[in-house]
Formats: sequence, C-alpha cells, structure tokens
Amino acid sequence: MAFPYNETVLDHFKNPRNVGRLENPDGKSTEGSPACGDMIKLYLRVNPDTKIIEDIKFESYGCASNIATASIITELAKGKTIHEAKKLTWKDASDALGGLPPIKVHCSVLAVEGLRAAIKNYEERHGMVVNLEPTTVDTIRNRLRRVMNPMKGLDMVATNLIKNIKLEDGIIYLLIDLSETHQFSNVIKEEAREKLETLWDINEIIIEFTE
Repeated sequence: MAFPYNETVLDHFKNPRNVGRLENPDGKSTEGSPACGDMIKLYLRVNPDTKIIEDIKFESYGCASNIATASIITELAKGKTIHEAKKLTWKDASDALGGLPPIKVHCSVLAVEGLRAAIKNYEERHGMVVNLEPTTVDTIRNRLRRVMNPMKGLDMVATNLIKNIKLEDGIIYLLIDLSETHQFSNVIKEEAREKLETLWDINEIIIEFTE
C-alpha cells in the first residue's frame, strides 16, 4: 500500500511554518474542535496602511494534513493584502502541497475557513464592514453555531448548550447550560466571546453558567 502523503506534505508536517501565536493580534479566529479531530487557531498582523498581512501564526490540533495545510495557508497568505488573501481557496492550499488524499481534503477547507474568519475578524474590529445590519438574537445564535461543544463534537447551538440569549441596549446576556467549574467552561466562554465581540453595535457581553 502506497504511503498517502507526499514529501511536501511531510515537510510542512515535520517542519511547519509560522507556528505559534501573536500577542494582541489585529485579527484572529478559531475553527474546528478537538472533539471533531481537527482544530486551527489563526492570528494576523496587518499593516494598517497597505492592508498587507505582515505576520501570521497558527496553532493546530489534529492530523498531519491539518498541520501541513495550516502551515501552507499561512505561507500563501503572508505578504498578500487581506483582499488577495480572501481569494485563496482550499484547492490553492492542496495544490501548493502537491495534493492531499481525498479523505483529507477537509483539512485544507478548514485552513481556508480559519484564514477567512481571521480576516473577517480584522475587518469587523477595524470598521471595514459595510451595509451593517442591527444585531439580533438570530445573529448571535448564528455566530454561536461556529463555537464547538468539545463534549459532543457539534456546535453549542445544535447540542442545546445555550440555555438563554438576551439582547438589550447593546448588551448580550448569554446563559450556558454548564457548570462554571467544568473543564471546558473557560474554552467555550472564550470562543463564544471571540465570535461576538466584533459585532458593531454590541458594547458588552455577559456570559454566565447555570451552575
């Protein structure tokens, strides 16, 4: 049986580029979940005048393909403007690696989703989003669909982890059906806040637990 990974994939797996995190990044994202098998965190440093991605780092949890695709997508994005980087596709990542086994193509999709989410986070933080719509409870719920419940491997909305969402005068009140001392409570709270904090008309986010 032929080994499934080529030399380029193995190189990026064994010697990944741009590993680590940036303190106080201009944009960041978290996609996937350890419970699902793959997760990626991306951090961006963007030149405020040229909008060029001057630095990009990633943290990864997952298989060789996950690490390799995160490595290559950061290499492809570095030095590009955010507009150019948004055009990168999963196929660009796969092609740059010389191809991936069909069963692992989802890893390149995850890497691209992470990059695009980090760019969106940057754009929202810096007031670059046009045609802004007022935040609604549905807006909040849709964003929380991208926060994974590590215990189930599905998002916190689908697994009924959200007990209540309340929106009032620019303040989001979120009640999570979990003990505050649970091993995953801080991770879920941090990721939920990350997904909501860039909403343009939100001033405060209050997250509490049922126990």
